[in-house]
Amino acid sequence: MSKLLDQIDSPKQLKKLSNKELNILSKEIRDFLLDTISETGGHLASNLGVVELTIALHYHLNSPQDKIVWDVGHQSYTHKILTGRKDRMSTIRQKDGLSGYLKKSESEHDIIEAGHTSTSISSALGLALARKKFNRDQKIYSVIGDGALTAGMAFEALNNVGHLKEKMNVILNDNNMSISPNVGAISNYLTKVRTDPVISKLKDDIEFIIEKIPKIGGGVAKAVERVKKGLKYVFITGILFEELGFTYLGPIDGHNIEQLLQNFKKADKIDGPVLIHIHTTKGKGYNLAEEKPSKYHGVSPFDITNGESKSHRKYKTYSQVFGHTACKIRKKLGNQVVAITAAMASGTGLDIFQEEYPEDFYDVGIAEQHAITLSAGMARGGLKPLVSIYSTFMQRAYDQIIEDVALQNLPISLFLDRAGLVGDDGETHHGAFDLSYLRLIPNMVIMAPRDENMLQHMVWTSVLHQGPSAVRYPRGEGIGVSLDDEMKEIELGTAEILTDPGDILILSVGSMVNPSLEAAKMLKNMGIKAEVIDARFVKPLDQKLLLEKFAKYEKVVTVEENTLNGGFGSGVIEFIKDKNIKGISIKRLGLPDEFVTHGTMSELRAIYNLDSEGITKITEAFFKGNLEGELWPPKNA
Repeated sequence: MSKLLDQIDSPKQLKKLSNKELNILSKEIRDFLLDTISETGGHLASNLGVVELTIALHYHLNSPQDKIVWDVGHQSYTHKILTGRKDRMSTIRQKDGLSGYLKKSESEHDIIEAGHTSTSISSALGLALARKKFNRDQKIYSVIGDGALTAGMAFEALNNVGHLKEKMNVILNDNNMSISPNVGAISNYLTKVRTDPVISKLKDDIEFIIEKIPKIGGGVAKAVERVKKGLKYVFITGILFEELGFTYLGPIDGHNIEQLLQNFKKADKIDGPVLIHIHTTKGKGYNLAEEKPSKYHGVSPFDITNGESKSHRKYKTYSQVFGHTACKIRKKLGNQVVAITAAMASGTGLDIFQEEYPEDFYDVGIAEQHAITLSAGMARGGLKPLVSIYSTFMQRAYDQIIEDVALQNLPISLFLDRAGLVGDDGETHHGAFDLSYLRLIPNMVIMAPRDENMLQHMVWTSVLHQGPSAVRYPRGEGIGVSLDDEMKEIELGTAEILTDPGDILILSVGSMVNPSLEAAKMLKNMGIKAEVIDARFVKPLDQKLLLEKFAKYEKVVTVEENTLNGGFGSGVIEFIKDKNIKGISIKRLGLPDEFVTHGTMSELRAIYNLDSEGITKITEAFFKGNLEGELWPPKNA
């Protein structure tokens, strides 16, 4: 007997299946996901948790005429399978393969591309308003997780939807998890709604009573309505959403397709916005993922039988080194040191700090803006905040970094994990812009370590600095250097010369320093001597050293794992211009003015000449005059 999954390559084919067959299909998809992700890696737990929900949505709706807006998009694997991409799932997150997120270029069913969370309600409302303007016949559903509700943007959207009373349905997928366990009052509220059997029973009873109260004319009718509202307010769960202007349905078992379909039909009959609260289990169907959903949120290829990764790390990751260094600093300076993150304790290495100093650790949930302004208040109160957030997510708090931190010149240390290329998560997750967007900000000091030992010294330097500073470092493991026993303060704005003088100068920073050193060895074999300098600081630059070197070299190569627009190389050119240094030709290596696709980090670095071979090739061609750089002053000046 052939599998049901083999018969499905579009949502329309779901409608031919019975409820029993839909449940069988759920099991087949879950098995398929496990088999696939164990080989390719990817987001596992979240996708196992939304199988029935995705099937029910596509069974109920007519996509793409009807719109499904997924929050984040990393939970869209079942959606991809049901919309004709099953045969390409083995390529997911691989170069030239399927994206791990939604992608308009992949399918007409991918309505909104999203890699950052808490956006789905806003996007769905925009679609609903466009539908109204053009008088379209569409159902619009957004899916948002309970973790995403810790972000203020989600409540801004809920507030706006409730005010406009636009017809749309919001599915709150409540699994008590984001990347790290959810925190805060909203999480506690949803837990109470989800789990309290007394409240659940009262809800059913009160709704039954309300339905039986007759509608009577005149003043009595108004009194009855007040009684109804009072009963709902006191007894019915979901009142938070009711007060925001939504009709609340739930909580519902998110793994029960029949219940889901019944409530979707009920929601479609209600005039105005509806919030459908479902409860799912992250990692559903795979015991190891159910027990440790954080561990199986995003995985590399693994052995299904025991959950062990097929790729084994040789060295500590930069995140782990940061976490241990934060602990050393807390031990050295005392309880004035606090650590803050935004729903990514394990991802940033701060779970190490949390375990050792739980009273000094703060996970604010998916609320990067709040994290930064919270740290500003802490610093103003005399604390030493260490704020660690992925580079791509720090973008969400840009205004707060400027207004609440830099403007007040507060001593806050920002640590940007996963800076530069991050690999298979692709466009939405590359930390490609932080050097540019931070370099523009007055009072900001910016550092980037070439290895894990330099990282610990930069963390210490950042904490000692009496103003705002940022340290950015790459994803993954270090290069295996030994760590000094004692942390050392680095003089601000000082670079480090790593090789002897030569024929051409390579100015490199952060993750690009070691590939530049390798390139220098290759160039030496070609008869070209390259001097390599680790800039260490993107802001301030080492002006004294640069003036000295620019007096000796006519050609200079800058190398950074950041967009070229406004990055480290741009800073060097601005310095040359400001100091009116003449006769210098600069070749900048970095990321182009485009969104970089997904692939392994090594594949992407090779594409953009940011590995040792690429740096060697470009430097050789530039030195020999086969490749032009940027002249100062320009030829036509």
